[in-house]
Amino acid sequence: MLKKIGREEQQAIQASESPEDSESDNSENELAGEFSPDDTDDSTKEDSSDSEEKGSSDSEEEKSSDAVAVQQKHEEPDATVWTSKDKKLMWHPTHEVAGHYAHPRIPTPGPTLYACARLTSPESAFALFIDDEIVEQIVEMTNLQGLRTSNRWSLLTPQELRAYIGLLLLAGVYRSRHEATSSLWGEKTGRPLFANAMSHRRFAEINGMLRFHNVQKPKQHHANKLSPISELWSRWNFRLQKMYNVGRDVCVDEQLIAFRGRCNFKQYMPSKPAKYGIKIWALCDAQTSYAYHLEVYTGKPPNGTRETNVGMCVVLRLTDSLEGHTVTTDNFFTSIPLAQELKKKRNYLLGTIRKNKPELPSKLTKITGRKPLSSIFGFTRDLAVVSYVPKKGKNVLLLSTAHKAPKVDNGDERKPQMILDYNKSKGAVDHLGQACGTYSTRRRAQRWPMSLFFHMLDISAFNACVLYKAVNPSWNAKKRYIRRLFLEELGNSLIMPEVLRRKPETAAGEKQAAEQQHEAAAPTTKRKQCHLCTEKRIASNACDKCGNPMCRKHMKNICKNC
Repeated sequence: MLKKIGREEQQAIQASESPEDSESDNSENELAGEFSPDDTDDSTKEDSSDSEEKGSSDSEEEKSSDAVAVQQKHEEPDATVWTSKDKKLMWHPTHEVAGHYAHPRIPTPGPTLYACARLTSPESAFALFIDDEIVEQIVEMTNLQGLRTSNRWSLLTPQELRAYIGLLLLAGVYRSRHEATSSLWGEKTGRPLFANAMSHRRFAEINGMLRFHNVQKPKQHHANKLSPISELWSRWNFRLQKMYNVGRDVCVDEQLIAFRGRCNFKQYMPSKPAKYGIKIWALCDAQTSYAYHLEVYTGKPPNGTRETNVGMCVVLRLTDSLEGHTVTTDNFFTSIPLAQELKKKRNYLLGTIRKNKPELPSKLTKITGRKPLSSIFGFTRDLAVVSYVPKKGKNVLLLSTAHKAPKVDNGDERKPQMILDYNKSKGAVDHLGQACGTYSTRRRAQRWPMSLFFHMLDISAFNACVLYKAVNPSWNAKKRYIRRLFLEELGNSLIMPEVLRRKPETAAGEKQAAEQQHEAAAPTTKRKQCHLCTEKRIASNACDKCGNPMCRKHMKNICKNC
């Protein structure tokens, strides 16, 4: 009630004031900044104000000041939001905006039921990839080439082709990749196993005549650069995916097969040890390095239109049959459009990203004034980016759609959890190349299809070893060179049928010699007291007739006839 009376008195006082006083009050209000933006447009509006506007000046000034405050609040940028370089994405430093998604279920990682039902030996594991259909196709095309070009060509049989593959595997076990084939069959430097399985002349004939397609159809080369081996490669690649279920984490990277001959799609990669060769895109299981899907890069297509976003297209093709997996890539493949496309297929992306991407904010790309071992996180609803400074002047950027929280390890380096997960799965393809290069079947070749064929044998042998160890975990479990033992047993089983066909007595003798060598390598019985000595004397020999232990004092040397 008191406030209401005071307001009526104030209105009466303002009404009794002169126009000069009202003008002075208006000028004071203008100096104080309590005016609406419309009053500053034209000075004539102030002179034409009537007594009704003067009576309600206080209420209008309060409303105008509130409107200006609200307008300024919306115009000021939010300090907790970072805008990307292209002004299309808003990044937040907290993970409150990140959405939470449940990972879809995936098949049980490991060999499929189809493979488990057929795994009985290393040879059967290898036959899951180089099956009878592939062997018969190679035999048919090789015989066509041999009959077409040579009058003395004897028909190649599947058993002989398997022996040829077995010799390549054994040569890889013996680290003879850079050794001449003539020395493998030499009297002084060679190994009897090679000569018993196949003659050097026959091995050279097969190596020169080996073909994987019908050479009488040269028009296919214009439509498909990979036509000399494309049919065989597709059939083999299908079997890679049929035999194994990859785990939750997979890795996509590139490989380079060394080749310096004539090839339309030969690549130069100075960062690789081989420098020149054939590039292959590979998708591998992060835990076992199982090669799940391989694709040969043939460069520019024949129609002349170069493919754009090569890294993105490669990852989408390799992961076309996968769902619910986390794909690990390097900065050549990683991009935000790729993450969005993988999200549509319920797959996740984790990988390093280049700092020149327009979708990233400058807050994450600039490291001026930042301390070493510091991390800055940025989140959207579907994406997460971390900027980690391992040392002064270096910035590591990672993009992920599988991480939704800014977790940092408590170790000395204080690495984010995203980087730790990336380090666990980034080297699967590199480990595959290293393992295949240790015991490789590659020989010097002038034709690029042969280089791809040798690579197929290396990958098949490695995948077969992974399958066999998964089904038989106790096989040579205490030994550290399991893969060498697997390849040696596989090579011997492949060449043994051909050895028996050529020289049955030699094969039997080799088998008996191997058994004797195994018995000789077995631990001998414990030495005992001499049977005829009264004093303590350890005897290392025994009598041939009675079998009692005898020392040298009670033994006599006799000839064979006596």
